[in-house]
Amino acid sequence: MTLRREVFLDHVKERGEYGTAEEAERAARVVLGAHLVGDVRAHLAARLPEGYALILLNPLQGAEPLPPEQFVRAAAAWIEGATEQTAAWDVSAVLSTVADAADVDLLEQILLQLPAGYDLLFGRPQPT
Repeated sequence: MTLRREVFLDHVKERGEYGTAEEAERAARVVLGAHLVGDVRAHLAARLPEGYALILLNPLQGAEPLPPEQFVRAAAAWIEGATEQTAAWDVSAVLSTVADAADVDLLEQILLQLPAGYDLLFGRPQPT
């Protein structure tokens, strides 16, 4: 089931404690860039609002996912005035909303293809 844009942004806004929908939108666009690889991008895109799905379906995707620390640093570099700490907050606000949109099996597939540590960014700590 595809999440409506307004619902998606409301969740990101609430979790990120953003003052406006525009701030939530900015965070979502930065975080959903070319960081997932493989078929799971299309499966996840089918569950997200169209504008965000198109970001995931962009043909200019990375060959390999970044380690979580580098992912957060990259997000910080793209968000004006962000620090690594605030970027980690942005990333978690978006990815935990994405995790809610994905079913358990899809989220497991996503986490299997990503380096260790992303489970925390998705708000779904995995047992060690």
